[in-house]
This record gives sequence, C-alpha cells and structure tokens, in this order.
Amino acid sequence: MRSQLFILFFSLSFVSSSFGQSVSLKGSVSSSGQSVPFAHLTLVAYNLGVIADENGGFIFSNLEAGNIQLRISAVGYKTKTVKITTSENQKINIELEEDTSQLQEVMVVSGTLKEVTKLESPVNIEVYTPTFFMKNPAPTLFESLTNVNGVRPQLNCNVCNTGDIHINGLEGPYTMILIDGMPIVSGLSTVYGLTGIPSSLIERVEIVKGPASTLYGSEAVGGLINVITKRPSTAANVSIDQFATSWGEFNTDIGLKYKLSEKAQALTGINYFNYQNPIDNNHDGFTDITLANRISVFNKISFDRKDNRIFTIAGRLNYEDRWGGDMRWTTAFRGSDSLYAESIYTKRWELLGAYQLPIKENIVFRFSANGHNQNSFYGKTPFQADQKISFGQLTWNKVLSLHDVLLGAALRYTWYDDNTPATALADGVTNNPSSIWLPGLFVQDEIALSIQSKLLIGLRYDHNSIHGNIFTPRLNYKWTSQNKKNVVRLSIGNGYRVANVFTEDHAALTGARQVIFLEYLKPETSWNTNINYVKKIITASGFLDIDATAFYTYFNNRIIPDYLTNVNQIIYRNLDGHAISQGVSVNLDFNFTNGLKIIAGGTIMNVFTVEKNMNGQEVQSRQLLTENYTAVWSVSYPLTKKITVDYTGNLYGPMRLPVLGVLDPRAKESPIWSIQNIQVGFQLNERWSVYGGAKNLLNYTPPANSISRSRDPFDKEVTFDSNGNALPTPNNPYALTFDTSYVFAPNQGIRIFAGVRYALYK
Repeated sequence: MRSQLFILFFSLSFVSSSFGQSVSLKGSVSSSGQSVPFAHLTLVAYNLGVIADENGGFIFSNLEAGNIQLRISAVGYKTKTVKITTSENQKINIELEEDTSQLQEVMVVSGTLKEVTKLESPVNIEVYTPTFFMKNPAPTLFESLTNVNGVRPQLNCNVCNTGDIHINGLEGPYTMILIDGMPIVSGLSTVYGLTGIPSSLIERVEIVKGPASTLYGSEAVGGLINVITKRPSTAANVSIDQFATSWGEFNTDIGLKYKLSEKAQALTGINYFNYQNPIDNNHDGFTDITLANRISVFNKISFDRKDNRIFTIAGRLNYEDRWGGDMRWTTAFRGSDSLYAESIYTKRWELLGAYQLPIKENIVFRFSANGHNQNSFYGKTPFQADQKISFGQLTWNKVLSLHDVLLGAALRYTWYDDNTPATALADGVTNNPSSIWLPGLFVQDEIALSIQSKLLIGLRYDHNSIHGNIFTPRLNYKWTSQNKKNVVRLSIGNGYRVANVFTEDHAALTGARQVIFLEYLKPETSWNTNINYVKKIITASGFLDIDATAFYTYFNNRIIPDYLTNVNQIIYRNLDGHAISQGVSVNLDFNFTNGLKIIAGGTIMNVFTVEKNMNGQEVQSRQLLTENYTAVWSVSYPLTKKITVDYTGNLYGPMRLPVLGVLDPRAKESPIWSIQNIQVGFQLNERWSVYGGAKNLLNYTPPANSISRSRDPFDKEVTFDSNGNALPTPNNPYALTFDTSYVFAPNQGIRIFAGVRYALYK
C-alpha cells in the first residue's frame, strides 16, 4: 500500500511539473526601428509588471506556460495590449506607435504661414493651450501671459493701468498681435486691444520670439503673438466660464456653436468684465486699479467646401469704459482740473477671414480690417483718436521636389487721426490725418536638405508710402536627430518698425510732462540671431522637455523716450548709436507618470543702448523698466481623479526706474519681486467643474509713493524756474512734479477668486 501511494504521489508531481512548467519571457520594445526606453509592461490577469531598461529590453521570469495578455505603455507612445502564448525561452519584439499629442506636436502656422507640426517647423514656436491659461484664470489675454517665460505684460501707467507685451526685454510696440494669423492689434490697440478676446474661443496661442517682418511686415520686430481661435466643428456646443474675486471683479466668458445651414457652422463668443469697486490700499488718494466695464462679442463662421478648401470669416466688437484716479472722481469732473483721473472710452471693430481659391493650386486670400475709436481725458488733457486699418494678403504654396515654396503679395492701408501734433501740419494747428500705403511682396523657400535637416530662406520687399523701400530677409535652419528627441534651430532675420509715439507710448499723454520731438523719426531697423535647442528625455518616471535659446538683437534708429534729461519733458529722437538686446532663455516641461506636471522657465538678458557723449566716447546705458532676469513656473498635481491643485508664479529681477531728478527720494531701481497664485479645481462631472484659490499670495505691491505728488496732480503748488525746472520749496522739498511713469508692478494685492465652468458637447 505504501509503495502504491509513493508511485501515485510521484506520478502527480511529475504531471504537475510537466503542465505547470516555469518559463521566462524576454523581449524588447521599439518604435520605428528605435528602442523605447523605460516602457511599462503589465501582465493584465496577474497585475504583475516590469519596467524596460534604457535599451527597451525586458524580462518576465517564473511564468506559467500558456496564454497571457500583456499591456505596454510608455510616455510619448500609444498604449498597446497584445496576446501572447508563452513557451520556454521565448523572445519577442513589441512595436509601439508614437502618440504625438503627448509629445506636444500640435499643428502651428505662425512661423511659415503653413500648417505644420511643431516638430517639423524650422522656426521655433512656443504653443500654449487653454489648459495652461486655466491654471491661473484671468479676465484678459494680457494678464494670462504673465506665466509665459520671456514674455512680460508691462503696465505703463499707475493710474489707468494700460500696458503692452514685452518679449525678451523689448517693449510692447515691437510685438505684433494677430488673430488667426491676421494683424489685428496694432497702433492704438497695442495698448487696449489685448482685452476682451473671449477665452472660450481660444484654441491655442503661438509665440514667436525674434523678428518676423519677412512674413508679417512692420511691427513684428521683437516677436509675435498669434491667437488661434477654435474651429466651429471642434468647439463645444455651449461653454461658460464665470469667476469673481474678493475685490469685486466679475468676468464671464460664453461660447455658443450653432449651424447656419448644412454647409455653414458658426461660433459666437461673448466676454463681459465689470469692476466698479474703488480701492486705495496704499493710501495715496488714487484707485489702486482702474474701474472698468467691458463687453466683447466675437463671431466666426466656417463653410464646408469641396476638397476641404478653406473659407472662414470672423468679426469682433469691443467696447470699454475705464477710469482710474482720484477716489472722489466722478464723470462730472471729466476733463476738468478739479479732480484728476484718466477716463478712456474705447470702441473697436474687427473683421478677418480666409478664402482658398477654387482651383487646383493652393492659393489662399487672407484679409483683415479694424477700426478703433478712442475718447480719452488724461486729467484735463484730451486725447481723441481714430484709426482704421485694412490688410489683404494672397499666398501661393507650391511643393517642387525638395522645395516647399511660398509666394505672397500683401497690401496694408493705415489711416490715423488724433488731436495731437502727430497729425498736424508744421503750423501745429491745421489737422492732417496720416494715410500710409504699404504694399509688399515676399517669397520663402523651405528646402529639405535631408531627412533630418531643413533650410528656410525668405525675403520680403515693402514700399512704405512715406519712408520708401524696405527689405527684410530671413534664414532658418533646422536639424533633427534620427530619434526625433533632439532638435537644433538657427535663425537670422531682419525687422523694421514705423513708430507712432502717441498711439504706442502712454506716457506721452499722461502726467504733466511736455512732449518734445528733436527730429523727424525714422523707421527703426534690427538684426536678430538666435540658436535654439530642444531635447526630449524619457525616463521610467516620466519625460522632460528642455527648450533653450540664446538670442541677440542689434538695433539702428532705435526710438527710446528720454525721461531723464529734463524731468518735465519726454524727449523723442532716433538713437545716435545702437541698441542691443541679448540673453539666454530656458524652458523646462516635466510630465511624471504619477500625474505631477511642472512647467518652469527662466530668462537672463541685458538690454542696453550705446551712444556717444559730448566728448565722443561711447556710453552704455541700461534700458529703463527692463529686468535683467525673470523666472516663471506652473506646478499641477492631481490629488484625486477629480481634484487638481495648480501653483503658478513669476519672479522679476531689478529694473532701472524713471526717477524725477537727483532729489527724488524714490528708489532708482526696483526690488526683486514676485507674484504667486494657487488654485484648486474640482471636476464635478463631464460637464461641470468649479475652481477657486488666491492670487498674489505674497500680497506684493510697489511702494505707496509710486505716483509722484498724487495730492497735486495739476502741479498747482509747484514752483518752476525760468527753464521750466521744478524748484525745491517747503511744501515740495524734493522738487517733484506729478508723474505716473514710475511703475513696474501691479498695485493689486492679494485676493480670493472662485469660478465655475460648463461645457456641453454632443
């Protein structure tokens, strides 16, 4: 009996070992012939996983022979599940497909006027989506850009809080703002046109740093910001985003999609902002931020055409009533010298569109037009201005073997009139509105030198009806490594700009300073070169994008307002010398597998002018109101599947400030300062979400005496000498005058905000 039990036990053991034999599974993970490092491989039924090594290799040991399901995932690639029948000493190779959405290879158009992936573009373009801007909700695009590296919204006035966008230290007039590739914001609206663009309609924002005059003409000297609006076909049927702050600010964005016919879809966006709560926390007697009532309506229509040809048309209406100044001011004091305030009524309309000709060749006509009317009083100084701009551009894109050629013809007409000397004859009395025609031709050739490298050559010719012929060439080179994880871009380009002081420099109108023109202002010209390196690093815990750029810009005929030669004047002239903007910028984008996302960046720069003094020696001067370094960051982490925390902020280095003479007690240089924010978002369901948090957590505000002599804004108690210089007196010991140009940071302190979002898709 014992011998029979022994034989039975031995037989069962033999059978068990035969059918439950332990095997191993070896293999590698690759994509397009290249290994995929640190891929995650999981046995679905057993919840057992391993991580591939840096060469994509992996091994599973002690598996039972039979059928298994293996799930493979890797950052930058689409997740894949395969069925495998395991056997002894088996070795397999798993091929993954790249997921371009994870690698941020969105389509861009700003660099070449053609839609290409960000990776393939020979021009370095930074792309920001609504998700990025939602991390720090703001009522205007102007404020939303505060967390973009190398881009700084600069307030130009302590009273009415108007501003412009600086790119790599270059002032706002050097930045061109476009909507859907059309130059919409310029001249007057460089200051006021950045408000009221409904965020519900923004698909993405593309930023090009450096001259883009070859494609876009005048004003694209420092760079461009292209606001791409959503296509009606991809937008939500209904979207609502509404928030309020503890300061009493209310902002509403509404988006509506609807069909006009079987072949026409429309998208309407409405933005409404209201702030009517005067606050004076720094006790200078003036409002800390302007009061505003603004409404903007945007409508875009897209037509379905044969062969997917383009036909879109869009329009926007914008109205704003804003004022800032003495806390006691009402509209009854508008234009008087009793109580000081800066009151601005703005009416603006815009029209833009694109139409692809119904022929075999790829020929597209793009057009835009806008009108801007401004009715303003800066204290008792009126500024009444009217501007109309129309623009048309015809492009022909032709691919010839290794050449991708773009030919274009453009025509721009600008009409401008105001009540300042800018539009008066030599007698200073007779009105003479400005009328400028700007026809242009351009060509660009994108040459495929090899699979990994491209060369782009471009040239533009413009004829300004006042300033004559202008040529703007460009050269761009791009090299991409075989695994597409290293990209080098080199660019050299020329830019030019025709200045209008009264529409671009708010300081020319505010305060008590006299505006002086020493000469007829010539167009500014610049040469820019930069080198850009992009690196993608994939690890077991996630991936990292590194985007580093070194830039250098050389200016001739630079127009810089001189606040220091005479403290009662702003002197304008072309620089008798040159100006330089140079520096290094780095962007880092971390995406971890646990959901943590960090976007951080920093820029170090030196912006200065070089001019000969009376002794013939070259003197270098640092540009006013320009920081030497800046940093931005955005940290997001999902606490749960429905709760996310966002921490955003920026930091600015010291800036040289426009003080009023040697007796001025205010600091000649700003301190290091930072604005930081936090937000918590709750995704209630697929349609509803709520969010809330705090802005300016550190409660940073500039000095309370930033506005000089706010108690005497009309200089009624200031004593002047025979040359017009202020004299020190017992009630004015520092010989100051009223001045609002000493501004480097917003006056708005800490505030709580809360909001709700709704989106309905079919």
